[in-house]
Amino acid sequence: MFQNVEAAPPDAILGLVEAFKKDTNPAKINLSVGVFQDATGQTPIPKVVTEAEKRLLESETNKAYKPITGDPEFGRLVQQLMFGESHEIVTSGRAATAHTPGGTGALRVAADYINKVHSGSAIWLSDPTWANHAPVFKAAGLDIKSYPYLDRQNNCLDFQAMLEAMQNVPARDVVMLHGCCHNPTGVDPNVEQWAQVAKLLAERGALPLIDFAYQGFADGIDEDAAGLRELANHCYEILVCSSFSKNFGLYNERTGAFTIVASDQPTAANVISQVKACIRANYSNPPAHGGAIVKIVLSDPDLKAAWINEVADMRNRINDMRTLLVDTLKSKGVEQDFSFITSQRGMFSFSGLTKDQVDKLKNEYAIYIVGSGRINVAGITEQNIDTLCDAIAAVL
Repeated sequence: MFQNVEAAPPDAILGLVEAFKKDTNPAKINLSVGVFQDATGQTPIPKVVTEAEKRLLESETNKAYKPITGDPEFGRLVQQLMFGESHEIVTSGRAATAHTPGGTGALRVAADYINKVHSGSAIWLSDPTWANHAPVFKAAGLDIKSYPYLDRQNNCLDFQAMLEAMQNVPARDVVMLHGCCHNPTGVDPNVEQWAQVAKLLAERGALPLIDFAYQGFADGIDEDAAGLRELANHCYEILVCSSFSKNFGLYNERTGAFTIVASDQPTAANVISQVKACIRANYSNPPAHGGAIVKIVLSDPDLKAAWINEVADMRNRINDMRTLLVDTLKSKGVEQDFSFITSQRGMFSFSGLTKDQVDKLKNEYAIYIVGSGRINVAGITEQNIDTLCDAIAAVL
């Protein structure tokens, strides 16, 4: 049966990671995969995570299965983090949360739920979007459509084109939005624009799905939830896919959450029962360790405060690297204007580099960037900035 199976093409992002590992160039630089790195180029474990794991080791008494949707307390804390402790959505019980294997797992659960319960509903993705969005939704059987997002000439949000496209979204279709730190562009709507999108989706009868993978990496924990909370002011039904890979550094623990917001508590109970059926047929129940870490940190005021400070440190380092990149390119005599990079937010920058330039950077300088020109700004350090900017200047 296996003799005629052909090799699948490498993943657009993880394939670059494999190629980077095999590269023997001592000056190689990896700006492809979305993993935070510190000033030394390492991916650190936050101190609060280490402390939470110590407490977990001392208190854990068994390795029994968690419920299908995970620890209820984890779900409650996730909702509070997104909407605020006293938000009506949280206090009314019209939200329900399932602990999932990472943000990608949350997306797949969302896709399976939409396909199973809302058959015929298409999902609308921004152009561009994360390279794995379309494969995840296609694998679940969803029809995929797109709406314009980036003004590539001016490296900013093409908001008018985005709104015009959304005016054509049929009722009951799903529109996916990035909660903050849009991947791959780093370009986000402001709060006023979020309000316009929310009103339009409510008028159209479309269902918003928020990919919320970078809370805290744009402007702050609460600040980054402003778009989601504005959406909730107008839309009574929302799906949210959260990830704790970045803001907790729990990459290999695969810790995420899928939250549904309904018009009332009985409806939320019905929807989450269907979500549970999708999970049961997939991975049955979630891995416990990462969720326990998140629960310990968010339920302890001192640990939570320390965590917020650690996230701020990560955010500030990324923003510092944005400024350093722009300044160093200018100092190298590059005439092309890259100042837009400093106004982008999150780990990624849509650099404007062409595919040919990206290929040259990889083949001639051992600098690995996604073919779209997306750069992981967190991979830049003071040690590699000169090598990187010399190479960019050369290919330009």
